[in-house]
Amino acid sequence: MRGPILSSSRRRPRTRRIPALALLTLLPVLHGIAGSTAFAGESPAPEFRLIVNPKNPASQASREFVTDVFLKKKTRWKDDETIKPVDLRADSSVRRKFSEGVLKRSVAAVRSYWAQRIFSGRGVPPPELDSDEAVVAYVLKHRGAVGYVSANAKLGEAKQIPVK
Repeated sequence: MRGPILSSSRRRPRTRRIPALALLTLLPVLHGIAGSTAFAGESPAPEFRLIVNPKNPASQASREFVTDVFLKKKTRWKDDETIKPVDLRADSSVRRKFSEGVLKRSVAAVRSYWAQRIFSGRGVPPPELDSDEAVVAYVLKHRGAVGYVSANAKLGEAKQIPVK
């Protein structure tokens, strides 16, 4: 005689594991929703700020324009001043956020773009500086300069412009 009562009482039904697995699967999603600082309908606070020289008449810039500037497809401001973009180092988290958020490319993809341009003799990338302070100093020194810095950087006289 087999004793079906003993063997069935020792087994755990698989249906009890499914809710636990479903919960484990949803935890990252729930964490992302709970961890978000933006309210419904609001965009999150920017993780960088676009800055220009205080003598630059620009009051805002489109994402497309900024992309063209940092890929050097546009070289002049509306007042005919030469545009001088400046990047942070390639390993900067602010640069990663700027590249992904504005240029819609990874830092590696932007570097690959510039490697191709250099190899074909069609341009050189913007200079890479080590810190927010160096970017601010560069922007203040050159009338046509444009750069980005972390959200909490001290801007001095540099002018922040929104990216629309």
